[in-house]
Amino acid sequence: MRKAGILNRHLAGALAELGHGDGVLVCDAGMPIPAGPRVVDLAFRAGVPSFAEVVDGLLDELVVEGGTAAAEIRAANSAAAGLLAERLPALAFVPHEELKELSRGARLVVRTGEARPYANVLLRCGVFF
Repeated sequence: MRKAGILNRHLAGALAELGHGDGVLVCDAGMPIPAGPRVVDLAFRAGVPSFAEVVDGLLDELVVEGGTAAAEIRAANSAAAGLLAERLPALAFVPHEELKELSRGARLVVRTGEARPYANVLLRCGVFF
């Protein structure tokens, strides 16, 4: 068993398989999960784990070139919008319906227990060199 880092074996394995340009959708409990990508559902109960905890944990493990979030997050969930703007300098905003379409191309979906609206982001993996 790992001493530190991500302990969930399904998530750790999925992250190890990602490559440059792959998409990782981090989503709240209400986001429709597209058919196709590998799904790691971390939701335990409402709010656990939080969107912030999962995003921070993934950013500790991955090189991320940028991300895409729903434009609606800025008005409906300013805390999550602020978190993403602070952590992802290359953050783009699109309408929520477009984010759902883009999420179909994700290689991995990580579902959080977040129960606040629009707490979703599509991360684009980079390379460490």
